[in-house]
Amino acid sequence: MTDATQKTQGPFADVAPALDELTQQVLFGEVWERQGLSKRDRSLITVATLIATYRINELPFHLKFALQNGVTRDELVEVITHLAFYAGWPAASTAVGIARKVFAENA
Repeated sequence: MTDATQKTQGPFADVAPALDELTQQVLFGEVWERQGLSKRDRSLITVATLIATYRINELPFHLKFALQNGVTRDELVEVITHLAFYAGWPAASTAVGIARKVFAENA
């Protein structure tokens, strides 16, 4: 494996190289680059889905990614607040704690 290859490896490469390749090439390469929605919109949808389905392992990454894609902190907080009534208070409460950490890291 060359240095160039190692630099492009994602978080799954050491254990599941095929999953890593699919994540990079298909998910973030093809799906996130489709013309139908902006990356900003895709980030809002993804964050909302992760909160609603209580996918707390992936949420920190996608909150940071959403900020990079132009979603504001206020908009992310509004998504969390809105979802409290649709996905449940525990899901929103947990998302607040995760967002707090992400916001502090990205201050």
